[in-house]
Amino acid sequence: MDLPWLTPVIGDFSEQLKSQHIGHAYLIGVHNGYGGELLSIALAKAALCQTVTSLGACGFCKACQLLEADNHPDFYHITADGNQIKVDQVRELCQKLTSTSQQGGRRVAVISNCEKLNQASANALLKTLEEPGKDTLLLLQSDTPSRLMATISSRCQRIHFKIPTHEEIKLWLSKSSGITSDVTWCLPVMGGPLELARALESERYSELLQLRKDWAQSLSSGHLCASLININEKQVSDALKVLYLLLRQKLVKQTDLNALLRAKITEFSMKVMDTYHRLQLMPNVNYLALFQSFILEYNKLSEK
Repeated sequence: MDLPWLTPVIGDFSEQLKSQHIGHAYLIGVHNGYGGELLSIALAKAALCQTVTSLGACGFCKACQLLEADNHPDFYHITADGNQIKVDQVRELCQKLTSTSQQGGRRVAVISNCEKLNQASANALLKTLEEPGKDTLLLLQSDTPSRLMATISSRCQRIHFKIPTHEEIKLWLSKSSGITSDVTWCLPVMGGPLELARALESERYSELLQLRKDWAQSLSSGHLCASLININEKQVSDALKVLYLLLRQKLVKQTDLNALLRAKITEFSMKVMDTYHRLQLMPNVNYLALFQSFILEYNKLSEK
C-alpha cells in the first residue's frame, strides 16, 4: 500500500543503514492506523536487504526474495497472543537471536504492539536490549508508546515520524478510495487513515455517524437513547471513542464555556478514554450501566 507519509521515514532509515550508523533497538511509535506495522516490516526488509537503496529494500536480492516468500531465516515477527505478548514468546525470540545468522547478515526482529508486553515478558526482553548480539536489530512497534514500560522505551532509539495533515490524508483517501467528502472527523476514533479507509468500505463508517448522533442526542436530553441501550458488545469500543471525540469537539467549538466547566469537561473526556483503555482487559462489564453513568455525570457537570 502506497503511504506517502512513511516514505521519508524509510528513506532516513535506509541512509543510516548505508552509512552503517545504525542502532540495535528502535521504538516505532506509529499507530497501525497510520501504517505502524507496515513501516516496521519495511524497515526490517531494508535492514536485511543486501543492496539497500535510498528508498528502502531493493526487492530483488536473495534476502528480499526470501522475505517476499515469508521464508527468511533471520527475520522474526512477534505479535500478541490474545491481549498480551507472553514471556514464552519473548524467551524463544531471545534464544533465536543468540544463534548465528544463517544468511551472514543481520538478524532482525519486529515486535508489533509492544505495549502489550507484560511484566514478565518485558523483563525477559531487557537483557537482549541491554546486551544485543552482533548484527542484531530489534524494531518495537507501538500504537500507544506512552503505555510502554519505561525500562523498555528508555533502551530504544526513536524513529521520527511526522503525522500527515488532514489535507494530506484527504488527498490520499481521494486517490486510494475515491472519497471526495471530508470524513476525517473520526480519525481519532479510527486510529488513522488506513482504518478509516477500511471503515468506508464497510458499514462501520455509517455506524460511527449514527453513534455520534446518538451520543449528541443523549447528552442533550440527559437520557440514554434507545440505540445506545441496545448497543452490541462489538460496538462498545467505538461508542466510547466517539463519546470522547464529541466531548473534545465541544471544547473546541464552544469557546464561550467558562474555565471551570471547560476543565471539568476535559477531565471527564479523559475519564472516558481511560475507561476505553481499561475495558480492553476487563470482560463482563455492564455497558448499559456504564453509559448511563456517563450521561448522569455529564448532566451534573452542566448543572454547575
